[in-house]
Amino acid sequence: MFWHVPGFSAASPVDTILDKENFKLEDLLDEDEIIQECKALNTRLINFLRDKVQVEQLLRYIVEEAPEDAEKKRIFRFPFIACEIFTCDVDVIMKTLVEDEDLMNLLFSFLKPDHPHGTLLAGYFAKVVICLAMRKTLQLVHYVQGHPEIVSQLVDLIGITSIMEVLIRLIGADETMYSSHADSMQWLDDIQVLEMIVDKFSTSDSAEVHANAAEILCAVTRYAPPALAAKISSPSFVGRLFQHAFEDSRPKSVLVHSLSVCISLLDPKRLVSASYQAFRSQLSHGTLVTASPETVNGMLDSLGDLLKLLDVSSAENVLPTTYGSLQPPLGKHRLKIVEFISVLLSIGSEVAETRLIQLGAIQHAIDLFFEYPFNNFLHHHVENIIGSCLESKQDHLIGHVLDECKLVTRILEAEKNSALSSDLTKHTLSTEGRCPPRIGIVGHMTRIANKLLQLANTNIMVQSYLQQNSDWIEWHTSTLTKRNALENVYQWACGRPTSLQDRGRDSDDEDFRDRDYDVAALASNLSQAFKYGIYSNDDIDEAQASLERDDEDVYFDDESAEWLALYKFQLVCI
Repeated sequence: MFWHVPGFSAASPVDTILDKENFKLEDLLDEDEIIQECKALNTRLINFLRDKVQVEQLLRYIVEEAPEDAEKKRIFRFPFIACEIFTCDVDVIMKTLVEDEDLMNLLFSFLKPDHPHGTLLAGYFAKVVICLAMRKTLQLVHYVQGHPEIVSQLVDLIGITSIMEVLIRLIGADETMYSSHADSMQWLDDIQVLEMIVDKFSTSDSAEVHANAAEILCAVTRYAPPALAAKISSPSFVGRLFQHAFEDSRPKSVLVHSLSVCISLLDPKRLVSASYQAFRSQLSHGTLVTASPETVNGMLDSLGDLLKLLDVSSAENVLPTTYGSLQPPLGKHRLKIVEFISVLLSIGSEVAETRLIQLGAIQHAIDLFFEYPFNNFLHHHVENIIGSCLESKQDHLIGHVLDECKLVTRILEAEKNSALSSDLTKHTLSTEGRCPPRIGIVGHMTRIANKLLQLANTNIMVQSYLQQNSDWIEWHTSTLTKRNALENVYQWACGRPTSLQDRGRDSDDEDFRDRDYDVAALASNLSQAFKYGIYSNDDIDEAQASLERDDEDVYFDDESAEWLALYKFQLVCI
């Protein structure tokens, strides 16, 4: 497919169709070059497509399901091409749509309850509406304000991810929508859109609905109009969330996603899904919701009921695993509660810290850490809990972890009995008749122990506690020191450039920088191997010839060295 350049190529197939006397819209939609001609602003084509009759037909392809006996191009191609025409950023076509009430009614008829809502057409509908939101913002706002039932219809279809994305745009949880129209957002608060969304936790049993509702609310916590930001962070709204979560017979997904919203209120920078990242980079200004002391207190009121759900003693379900069995499995809801505790500790609220100590939340989380030795998600959150306590410089938190939770004692006991237990009273059991595997928390315990050693240099309380524990001193001398030396990758024989440690990092570079091997050295070693004929495959003679020059004359940066190493590995494997 090539761009049409007048004077240098044959006439466009689209122009050939337009030259005919009796052609139809379908003839154009069936032509491969129609999208590129739209983007090239083909005047004859645009003048034809901007007509109301043609725009109406394009909309019908998007919002109306094809008959059962329709051809495949009617089912798949025509809706796709129609959507692409609307999103080609041709102003006159969009203007025809937004300035005609009947056409807008046809577009949003897709949301009616008696209308089929297939995910394919829902995606095309969402793309067109989002394009309108970006290009014709004010006109779209005025139309939706005049038809408030649209918002409730969107909320009813919140289980469809593309519809959820439309709702995120409409309620202003994204800068591209209302950066210049903040005054027009008050009507959303008047129709109580947030209440409609949060009530989906109570009226629907679908996990997809709960997940999408939570994602919208989390988006509001990160970027929202002031009125919505104030409402979502209010204690009454938090109480409404927990009220739905604790209702009898509600699915566990309600609790999980309600806690996701609370976590986002406490830490708005957290991301809960990939779809939000799609426009994350566009957010540069707006209202970032922060949890006030009143909001935190509203969450603490329900903390006692949450901790009751962490109790696994009464659960009877058993989950077989490759290493044994879990009786019961931890479950997503308990994992989310532990994450919630971790975030609560990270915000530096003395009220939250005191409440967590009083209710035994930290101790309960540490108990689960040792009871489920193969749940790495749990271990990550509990390690963060312990790190927040130890780094808080609050004696009551540090003392609680060391004395009441007996952290050091539990680590030493787990080190002595590092094989998975077969005790039937435990929640994680090894398979009978097989050698029990080693518990999977040793790495986390090592990091926690090293954190204690680091803090002992600056914290007298930690230093005194460790010095008085003879078992700790013995384990540190005989085990931890040797383990740290063994796991120090910078001391390995293969080596690792210290420049990697000092070089600036960013989120796009982390995987490349976190390699535990020296790529430049690896490439150099392979060069030597090729030079001295270790690999004698006839197919790599050409590669050997290119390596006959002195290796000292070649400079390897990390990227080029990595490429060369991988290239040589491929040659070896031929």
